[in-house]
Amino acid sequence: MSEFNNVTITREANVYFDGNVTSRTVTFTDGTSKTLGIMMPGEYTFGTAKAELMEILAGQLTYRLDGEDEWLAVNGGESFNVPANSSFDLKVTALADYCCSYLD
Repeated sequence: MSEFNNVTITREANVYFDGNVTSRTVTFTDGTSKTLGIMMPGEYTFGTAKAELMEILAGQLTYRLDGEDEWLAVNGGESFNVPANSSFDLKVTALADYCCSYLD
């Protein structure tokens, strides 16, 4: 889906890692939400409360889920899932445009 209709967008940005990762929250009429953002090249660790679907719209990165040893590559047009109540590490090698969906 390249376009969202009938949504509310929170004007204030979510800013992480000294501004190297930013996003905006998009809330749907059913109460679900996503964030749309940009990640600059660098290394980051994120924690999760809910399960997440990370869609990489453009760019390149590798990720490692909590408790795993293997780094997996993801390019624009690909995605990966992150379990609830965990964390994941990212190595962003090229500016990444992303959409994060929070799953129940």
